[in-house]
Amino acid sequence: MSDASSADRPKAKSVRPLAALWPFLKPYRSVLAWAMVALLLASGSMLALPVALKQLIDRGMSAGSADTINIYFIAFLGVAVLFGAFAAMRFYLVTWLGERVVADIRSATYRNVVRMDPQFFEVTRTGEVLSRLTTDTTLVQSISGVGISIALRSTINLAGSIVMMGVTNLKLLGLIVVAMPTVIVPVIALGRKLRKLSRSSQDRIADTSGLAGETLNAIQTVQAYTLEDLNTQRYGDAVEASFDIAVVRTRVRAWLTALSTTLVVAAITLVLWFGAHQVLAGRMSGGELVQFLLFAVYAGVAAASLSEMWSEVQRAAGAMERLVELQQATPAIVAPSSPVPLPALTPGVAAGRVRFEDVRFNYPSRPDTPALDGFTLDITPGETVAFVGPSGAGKSTTFQLLLRFYDPQQGRVLLDGVDIASADPRAVRGRIGLVPQDTVLFGTTARENIRYGRPGASDAEVEAAARAAHAEEFIRALPEGYDTFLGEKGTRLSGGQRQRIAIARAILRNPPLLLLDEATSALDAESERVVQQALEDLMRSRTTIIIAHRLATVLAADRIVVMDQGRIVAIGRHDELVAGNPLYARLAALQFNDRAG
Repeated sequence: MSDASSADRPKAKSVRPLAALWPFLKPYRSVLAWAMVALLLASGSMLALPVALKQLIDRGMSAGSADTINIYFIAFLGVAVLFGAFAAMRFYLVTWLGERVVADIRSATYRNVVRMDPQFFEVTRTGEVLSRLTTDTTLVQSISGVGISIALRSTINLAGSIVMMGVTNLKLLGLIVVAMPTVIVPVIALGRKLRKLSRSSQDRIADTSGLAGETLNAIQTVQAYTLEDLNTQRYGDAVEASFDIAVVRTRVRAWLTALSTTLVVAAITLVLWFGAHQVLAGRMSGGELVQFLLFAVYAGVAAASLSEMWSEVQRAAGAMERLVELQQATPAIVAPSSPVPLPALTPGVAAGRVRFEDVRFNYPSRPDTPALDGFTLDITPGETVAFVGPSGAGKSTTFQLLLRFYDPQQGRVLLDGVDIASADPRAVRGRIGLVPQDTVLFGTTARENIRYGRPGASDAEVEAAARAAHAEEFIRALPEGYDTFLGEKGTRLSGGQRQRIAIARAILRNPPLLLLDEATSALDAESERVVQQALEDLMRSRTTIIIAHRLATVLAADRIVVMDQGRIVAIGRHDELVAGNPLYARLAALQFNDRAG
């Protein structure tokens, strides 16, 4: 699903992917039914117009009476008014239906994507997902509402016109039937080529979205390294590639339109030439020829519309195929059919016991390199344990497994005595509070960012969590206090302020197990002091696991676990490890000697 694999994805070989629209249309069957009624009445009114015109010419004109002519003109106008009213009703209903269906498709697709695990996003670019949620759903919208209406209207008009042409004059209809394959065969041939080009065009659009999203999410890095020109060139190349395919697609579509229109007009011209000779020979009246002419025009317009819609159907089929891929994607981590419940949390009873039992784990992207190798550790409720070691030792992997973003290939991870592989991942994560190194804030208010810790919390609970995190003072100083918009990713706050918002979020969640991923590593000394105080308050009376790169932050830990190459090489307190473990002693010497110097 990444751009690297775009060329390998199967192409839509037919319109079968559009069958996936039915579950989204099904809840609105009544609206669809009324739209079909309006469509039938509008088409019936339109098909009645040529008959009314024939009567006006053959009877009204020939009668030579002004009153008779007036009656036929009034009847003709009445039919036209009915046609307009039913056409407007049809347009409103099908447009509403298209908007409703595409909204449901977007929601369903996002609902599934947001539940995917990290393995999915290792191979799928966020920009491509966004492209499918916007560009592809827009294409589906065109076919699920107005497109369906146009296709059905054109089909009804084509069928009705052919029937009425047969009623009017079978010989002229015979000529059209003979000419019809000449129109249909080229349209189908070009339609197949257009379908392939449409899928390629949509893939290239997804590539441009991916590049743009990647660059804009790292805009400060781009500007710091003066990479604006390079990224502009890369984006321009992607846009040009998309444009080139779009031009080819448009050229094929133009040929399809020109060919189908020319062939239809040629067929009608042939029929009219024959009909004119029929009138001159007295075998049909002028009114019949006009009636047949209008039905032939209706049929020609309907056929041209269907050929035009066919290209839209091909594009929508390709788009729906891509959306179905997202809707049917399944995460590698799912809840078992009968999940084992975690023990109930009881006030006064310690919780948050963690046990790793001989865990072996390799990341899917690095199958030959063990991230954890025979990792065994028991952490008691209320204990504070710090993981230290060089980069790549496996510290962050323990968090990934505890949050059950991955499952180990061997061994077990237990939370309060329950193997988390047999529990519901949401229940497991509900017992864990995470304060990451890179705080993630959302583009909303300070209040709502804290409330993410427990969405049902009251305003008073949110503010109490902020006070406990030593965040209330700077929040109150914001222009609108707790209701101040913090900007995308919290850009209006400093690093220390963002960390205290994250801590307030964890306090509000009130989890029995707390994971701290070097929460103060990027802060200045003053901010670190305030954040460290907030963290100490948060850690009190709960199990805490700390990933530490700076040893000064874990001197007070109950135990320090030294890791290297996915294994535990030593466990103890700071003084014990300095004296007894060479790896820890070297890390301590590097850090504390540097500070002393």
